[in-house]
Amino acid sequence: MSVLYILIGILMFGVLIAVHELGHFSAAKLFGIRVNEYSIGMGPTLFKRKKGETEYSLRALPIGGFCAIEGEDGESDDPRAFTAKPLWQRFIVLAAGSLMNFFIGFLITLLLYLISSLAGNYVVGTSTLSGFMEGFPLEGEQGLMAGDRILSVNGWGVNNPRDLTLFLSLEGGETVDLVIRRDGKKITLEDLPLQKRTYTDALTGEEGQYYGLYFTQEALTPGSALRESWYDCQYYVRVVWVSLRYLIAGKAGVKDLSGPVGMVKAMGDVGTQAATVGEGLSNVFGLVAFIAVNLAVMNLLPIPALDGGRIFSMLVFSLIALIIRRKPNPKIESYIHAGGLVLLLGLMAFVMFNDIYKLF
Repeated sequence: MSVLYILIGILMFGVLIAVHELGHFSAAKLFGIRVNEYSIGMGPTLFKRKKGETEYSLRALPIGGFCAIEGEDGESDDPRAFTAKPLWQRFIVLAAGSLMNFFIGFLITLLLYLISSLAGNYVVGTSTLSGFMEGFPLEGEQGLMAGDRILSVNGWGVNNPRDLTLFLSLEGGETVDLVIRRDGKKITLEDLPLQKRTYTDALTGEEGQYYGLYFTQEALTPGSALRESWYDCQYYVRVVWVSLRYLIAGKAGVKDLSGPVGMVKAMGDVGTQAATVGEGLSNVFGLVAFIAVNLAVMNLLPIPALDGGRIFSMLVFSLIALIIRRKPNPKIESYIHAGGLVLLLGLMAFVMFNDIYKLF
């Protein structure tokens, strides 16, 4: 059965790439910009077909894709070139790929919730406290009380128990600042020593390290599925930012990154570990949604060769043009992105070999 999940993983990874490039393609066509090629995959061409002015191709390596837009990588005399269009149109074209990835991640999450709500008996946790584990030391008017709704942890907004757990573990200090809503009033609890302790969970009977909190639950409905889908995508964005923060701080290394091989393996793992095929498929598509949002955020980072890098350089070069009242040499921007692409491809190759090494 793991082969099924791996095949689904490969297919879905290709779909995410196709959707990303479709965002660029659609936005370019909307503004009348010439698109020379729309390709899924990199490397040698397996299939190609030209329709109108655009060549559509499928390439051998499922590690990326591209939408070759006229004038995007340099000057062009074509009146329909990318560089001939207004700044706001170019911004939308560059951002459209990430927006499409975020949308597909949100859509998959929403469909999973809708399926669960139609099946019935599915509940979701809220950020409102229903009670505490035996021995919890912070219960009371100066601490936490049943009925309190947790709004934030050290400035991080909280929507559900998963958010709370993430930010409590992220901060890692001896105390935290909580903002709660109690009896309709906002209350700030400063320097609250809320940490994991040894408790016995009354729901499972298991002893372990917990924060000692129980949360209210509510039945999932088609209406609340929309809200929960937004919460999930918001959580995915936060996880990406936390991961980047760890990477910059040195708490995680390049060896911890995963590429297409690692992602497909992860999909196979979460599918195989499920008790039923239905649960396995749900887990796989849940991971696909997370990866889609991950790609959306990562592609908007101001790194040369990525969409965010192109947006950043476009804005910087437009500002320079306003100051010096003439266009800077477009070759400079091309060199920057070409160098960034070489480094990016090198990183992708390293991550892929690292993923393959982990397999064996």
